[in-house]
Amino acid sequence: MKERIAIDPNIHFGKPCVAGTRIPVQNVLELVRDGIPFDKIIQDYYPDLLIEDIRASIQYAIDVVTAEEIHIAAVGA
Repeated sequence: MKERIAIDPNIHFGKPCVAGTRIPVQNVLELVRDGIPFDKIIQDYYPDLLIEDIRASIQYAIDVVTAEEIHIAAVGA
């Protein structure tokens, strides 16, 4: 799935996009968040996408969160 997401500093300021398009992963994720079915995302918003591209966008977000380091500070110390 990683080959479906591209980061190019010349496209959308380096924000991750669906490879071969100028469609930001964030835009795809926002539509998923809003509960829009995959087929409607393709039909009504991004006809150039494939279902695999939407799944890759979700996986990309999961990978980013998984790799994120979280530092918890003690409260009241």
